[in-house]
Amino acid sequence: MEKNKLKAWLKRIGLAGFLFFLIKGLVWIGVFIWAGKCAMG
Repeated sequence: MEKNKLKAWLKRIGLAGFLFFLIKGLVWIGVFIWAGKCAMG
């Protein structure tokens, strides 16, 4: 019983972590594209 709870909790944390880093990565890509466009004039 305890192992199933732990597994579900880890799965939730894993999904949250994945989404966090995915969004963070996309934001950084957007920042670099924006900065590049600004630098080019």
